[in-house]
Amino acid sequence: MDYYFLCKQLEELTAGVMHPIANLANASALLWQELDRINWAGFYLMEQGKLVLGPFQGKPACIEIPVGKGVCGTAVAENTTQLVANVHQFPGHIACDCASNSEIVVPIRKDGQIVGVMDIDSPVLGRFTQEDQVGLEAFVKVLEQVL
Repeated sequence: MDYYFLCKQLEELTAGVMHPIANLANASALLWQELDRINWAGFYLMEQGKLVLGPFQGKPACIEIPVGKGVCGTAVAENTTQLVANVHQFPGHIACDCASNSEIVVPIRKDGQIVGVMDIDSPVLGRFTQEDQVGLEAFVKVLEQVL
């Protein structure tokens, strides 16, 4: 995957657009279109101390996730990207789609505070690599400029 090109596409889609939900909707569609072997790509946003479902592509998903629960909640609690090769071995994993086997969750920050997470699931064990992590963290940095 050419993450440089993916980030450039996102920059073009969001340039001058100050509508956070619209930008997240286009970002999830871009991820869905460009990444292979995934079954969910989207965002959860912090709202009243918990993660609430935002724009996404894929099957219906869990609506609320408490901080510290599952991969998404752990990303918030630990303030770090979670790269999980096998979600079935992740303590407290929340199975919104039983077809998901691996996952990556990247925190989204505004003024140093976590405002949400980008969540991508795959039916393939070990789908996400360190290269994916670096590329997707760069993708989130682009988003942080327009949220």
